[in-house]
Amino acid sequence: MAGSMGNSVALMKASINVLKLDKELMVFPMLSGVASVLVMASFIAPVFLTGAGEVFTDGGSDYLAMSVMFLFYVVQYTVIFFFNAALVGAALIRLDGGDPTVGDGLAIASKRMGAIIGYAVIAATVGMILRMISERGGIFAKIAAAFAGVAWTLATYLAVPILVTKDIGAIDAIKESAAVFRRTWGEQVTGNFGLTWAMFLIMLAWGAVSFGVGYVAVMIAPVALFAVIGVSVLGFVFLTLMGSALNGIYTAALYRYAMTGDTGYFDPQIMGNAFRPK
Repeated sequence: MAGSMGNSVALMKASINVLKLDKELMVFPMLSGVASVLVMASFIAPVFLTGAGEVFTDGGSDYLAMSVMFLFYVVQYTVIFFFNAALVGAALIRLDGGDPTVGDGLAIASKRMGAIIGYAVIAATVGMILRMISERGGIFAKIAAAFAGVAWTLATYLAVPILVTKDIGAIDAIKESAAVFRRTWGEQVTGNFGLTWAMFLIMLAWGAVSFGVGYVAVMIAPVALFAVIGVSVLGFVFLTLMGSALNGIYTAALYRYAMTGDTGYFDPQIMGNAFRPK
């Protein structure tokens, strides 16, 4: 555990050092969040009217409802992948010694829009199939779906950076992602805690501080509780955006390491052990 903690702290410091140079990288997860909320809002009526929200659990075969849910998945994934591609593209510019802007990232993602949509369609298909297996099956189906989900995540871990840097389609990007991953870290691996562990601890600490301050506020001046809640929410939003930006930077750095062996701002040993044997 001590080693994992040390690695998480080192990854956090290295990623933050990159983010300090390009604070505008946090704009991409913010735009992604806003766009995702708008997508969800636009699908509320269609999902409600068609009963699409129940396609995973009722065992039915309402093709209209399934089509609506599939379309929602595709649009939502497209939004997420687009801004993730913009973030990774901008991060790669910085890691290569450049000075990226928000416009640079958006331009990179826009040029690859066709491939991003293709990747979103594939991801939506896989996501819906795995969720149906998990929701409609028994305990063994849930376990199988969970393992398949992990395998899919690892196989596609580098798909977005590949889409950003190479003029290839979604299927080829997925194939190359899996191949590069196996070549760099092996086949029988699983992810380390990495940034996720560090961000979890930071979120937990912020939650504890917020709760403590809120408790004191209630005792001294109950009206102040509203201000504490507001600051707490803003803090969680900021940490979420920062965590997304740091994760994008880390993904870009891992791809760069896998392709060139150059670790840049990151510790070579940590990059080589980013994924550990099962």
